[in-house]
Amino acid sequence: MEGILPIWKPKGMTSHDCVYKVRKRLGIKKVGHTGTLDPDVTGVLPICLGRATKIAEYITNAGKEYEGEVTLGTSTTTEDSSGDIVEKRLVQEIFPLERIEEVLQSFKGELKQIPPMYSAVKVKGKRLYEYARAGITVERPERTVYIYHIQLLENAVELQDGLLSFRFSVQCSKGTYIRTLAVMIGEKLGYPAHMSDLVRTASASFREDDCVTFEELEKLVQAGKAAEAIFPLEKGISHLPHLAISDKLAIKVRNGAVLPEPEHWPGDETVLAHKSKAIAIYKNHPEKPGQIKPVKVLETNEIR
Repeated sequence: MEGILPIWKPKGMTSHDCVYKVRKRLGIKKVGHTGTLDPDVTGVLPICLGRATKIAEYITNAGKEYEGEVTLGTSTTTEDSSGDIVEKRLVQEIFPLERIEEVLQSFKGELKQIPPMYSAVKVKGKRLYEYARAGITVERPERTVYIYHIQLLENAVELQDGLLSFRFSVQCSKGTYIRTLAVMIGEKLGYPAHMSDLVRTASASFREDDCVTFEELEKLVQAGKAAEAIFPLEKGISHLPHLAISDKLAIKVRNGAVLPEPEHWPGDETVLAHKSKAIAIYKNHPEKPGQIKPVKVLETNEIR
């Protein structure tokens, strides 16, 4: 059994918890997730099985989509609702929708972020959350991310007990912290803020409609139909350029051969496919102009 199993991650589980549960339920050792989701976050979590673990990084590095909720009036240690309140300033006004939309649009494009202390980013060999739990604040490396699309989701803004909340959708690059984005939105509106809810609605080419819950997976396993929930690894790299190759060339590709650059070569990492099946990912050779070399060989002659 191999391919990609898109799980709809429930609240309260880490991404590693999901991997462990899939590994145990399907009886597969080679299992890997494609990008960490915080325990409080629900949504799309593609899990790679068997040979598909070779392409996990391509799903991880692809764009993500989220629906989130910003709450103005309080900021927290974790930048989401699970943390302790560090600042509180009650909101006395309902902002016009145009003002909120204007602020959201100001984040479109390239964006500099500093990862939150409660995150898995490593500094000097330790995760930031390890420092945070010990009460230590360290200097964090700034990162550049990209916001492709962002918009207000609802035509209503809720103000209750001095806290103002609104929902938004965002399409963004790998490495974007939506928690931090929520805080930045609050800063532009002049209030402390945190992310009060978050759902990942898409990861690479996988969307909510592709996913199964653990309850649904359990029923499929009991019926002997678990394979129905698994997509071929090709779907995980469908966002990359593809090039169809001949039978003769496919033999060389499966052996990991360095090849002359084909005509109409895209110039980026490209999937070489034989009879619609991805067998390798190639890129320009860094030391041999006019030639290409394998980045990942997905199918060798031995396993055909």
